Amino acid sequence: MCYRSLLIGITCLCLGSSGLANSDQKETKPTPKKELFRGRVVIVKDALEKRGITAFEEMKEQVALETPEGKLLPIVADWRGRAFYQDKRLRNRKVELVGYQRKGLPYLQVLMVFTFDDDNQRMYTDYWCDICSIPMYEIKPCDCCQQDIRLRFQPQDLPDYLTRDQNAKK
Repeated sequence: MCYRSLLIGITCLCLGSSGLANSDQKETKPTPKKELFRGRVVIVKDALEKRGITAFEEMKEQVALETPEGKLLPIVADWRGRAFYQDKRLRNRKVELVGYQRKGLPYLQVLMVFTFDDDNQRMYTDYWCDICSIPMYEIKPCDCCQQDIRLRFQPQDLPDYLTRDQNAKK
């Protein structure tokens, strides 16, 4: 009897420490705080060359946010950041990006894109299908009708959670 209890106890301990016993409970990582990042999105190769650093062809597609202080924050080519890799119209212009950086990584993950027009008015920027009336976040045929989409600019203020945080800092 003692041997069986010991075996059951060891099995439960192993299952518990491996996560198999509680497989319905997923480990949750803390969500990074959304922040506002300002600057211009540039091709990294060009930005490095302006700083006297030779970069080869492998970097010709990499983009980064160049802050007013001259810092380069590489942009992740994910569901939202991809647009900067695909669309030249979004580069080399004043932008405000809502996003975050994960601890220990230099990469910027973009959640919202704001560009500025010739009158310096902030514009929420995405892509739009006029047929289906749905937004998209990269250049591609519409997910619904497969027709062309267009780059869309809409006057919009920053999200409340950013302006609240900025006012709290003042």
